[in-house]
Formats: sequence, C-alpha cells, structure tokens
Amino acid sequence: MGDPHFTCLKMELRPVIVYLTLCVVYAISKPTEKKDRIHHDSKLSEKEHDDGENFDYDHDAFLGAETAKTFDQLTPEESKERLGKIVDKIDEDKDGFVTTEEMRQWIKYAQKRWIYEDVDRQWTRHDLNEDGLISWEEYKNATYGYILDDPDPEDGFNYKQMMMRDERRFKIADQDGDLIANKEEFTAFLHPEEYDYMKDIVVLEAMEDIDKNGDGFIDLEEYIGDMYSHDGDPQEPEWVKTEREQFVEFRDKNKDGKMDKEETKDWILPSDYDHAEAEAKHLVYESDTDKDGKLTKEEIVDKYDLFVGSQATDFGEALVRHDEF
Repeated sequence: MGDPHFTCLKMELRPVIVYLTLCVVYAISKPTEKKDRIHHDSKLSEKEHDDGENFDYDHDAFLGAETAKTFDQLTPEESKERLGKIVDKIDEDKDGFVTTEEMRQWIKYAQKRWIYEDVDRQWTRHDLNEDGLISWEEYKNATYGYILDDPDPEDGFNYKQMMMRDERRFKIADQDGDLIANKEEFTAFLHPEEYDYMKDIVVLEAMEDIDKNGDGFIDLEEYIGDMYSHDGDPQEPEWVKTEREQFVEFRDKNKDGKMDKEETKDWILPSDYDHAEAEAKHLVYESDTDKDGKLTKEEIVDKYDLFVGSQATDFGEALVRHDEF
C-alpha cells in the first residue's frame, strides 16, 4: 500500500469529482462496497416545500441549507438590510433588476458554494505568478513537477498517464485555446460535471476507467467490477444482483450487451428536473408585485420573510471575496 502520507498527497493531485474518488485506486475494495458514479442535480432542501406552513424550503434554497442553519435571530430591519446586500450580488448585470435567470444562477451558486471554495483554495496554490490566470505549465509544475522526477515511484502509479488526462481536460476547459485558464475555465477543469460543455470528457474519463478490455464499451462485468470486488467471496450481495438487472433492463438500451458513450452518459449524467429553475420561478412569481417578470430590490426586501424570514447571515458579506459569479 505504500506510505499513507504519500497516498494522501497523491489524492490531492486530482480534481475532486462527485462520481469518481481516486482513493479506490489505492484501497482494496470491500465485498459490499458500492461506488456511485451518477451525478444527480441535488435537492435544494430536505424540508417540505409548503408555503402555507412555512418558508423553510425557500430559505434553504436561497441561502443554502448549511448556511441557513447558522442564521442568528435578527430583527426584521436587520434581516432586510442584509437581504439587500445579497440582492446586489444576485443582480449580476447591475441593471437594478433580478431576472429569473439571475435568481436561478444565484440558487445554483448557493447550493454549490463548496465548489467555489474548493476552486479558491486551489487557485491560490496553482497561480504561481499571481497574475490572476493559471496556465497549463503552472498547473503541471505545481501538481506534478517533483513527482515526475521519480522515474520509478515505489507504488508504480502512472503519474504521466494521469498528467496526460489532466492536460486533455485542461484543453477542453480552456475555451479560447490559449492554454491559460481564467477562474471560470479553471472551475470547469476542476469540476467538469457542473458544465454542459465538459460533459463529454466526464463520460470519456469514466469509460476509460471502467472499460478494462479497451474496446470502447462497458460490458456487464466491467460495469459490476467498477463498483464491486468479489475479494474471494463467491456470494454476491443483493444490491449487486439488482445492479445486474439494472444494467440489462435499463442501462443497455439497445440490448447489445454493452453500454456505448450515449448509454454511459445517460447513466452517469441523467437528465434530472432542474430544481433551481423551478425555485427561481417560484420566488419571482411570489415577489413580483407589478408582474413585469423581474424583481426590484424593493420587491425582494418587501417579501423578506419568503427569502430569509426574520433571520439572516454573514453569507452576503462572505461572497464579496468571490469575484466571479
């Protein structure tokens, strides 16, 4: 297994992706261990959405559930003041109105705040010349430089292959093709599952990991082998039997015994209901006093109980450090 400290270091080398955890490379799979590669659109709140009862769901959706838990009790006046600061962040084009799309983007931001915090941490680590951009050379040197100097690492892990995959993904994330990433492109590189134009590389990397015989498809045994190892136990758990049935009945749509690229995409990147869009439309509809399809700051603050109730947080102030939204 090698040095545990070195193993942890290696895990930091790769961007964290929801559907793929690098630690499986180094750990022996347990007989009942299940790896889930599916990336779902997460729910906005675990609470019931019943405005007749309370606005708890809307508070979670608007601020993020974890942030909502940290709210301090405030007077209505304090809540309105802090909400106004948040509205200034939502109004991205600074035209004095919040559109449904701006509200949707804000809700998605609130729900994915951990991604942007991860990007901020990695940005500081990789922007070596502090010019506000990260080139592929900067990323490569900061991530792989000294490790690639070792021609024969003791665990035999192929860092050159990992680096080539990262370079390929970096080039796809880099939309203008200059091999220099701005903040948004770097976010797409680290978290490709969050960007439509990166979804093909998400599928390709998953297929490369699972397709052990290199034929460009995922057959049943490769599918099962990705999430379960017999490890000497001939008796499969019930969930493995269920996954076999799922493969035959639902994953392999054309019934040729294997999954191609499109079938794999349907599996790991299913088309889910857009919770953020539905909630944005709901918030705009409930707050749009003059029914012009967009919200002023006054309309939002007047309905402060829908957005933050009698509570607020330092979330608005904390967002000041995020230059890109």
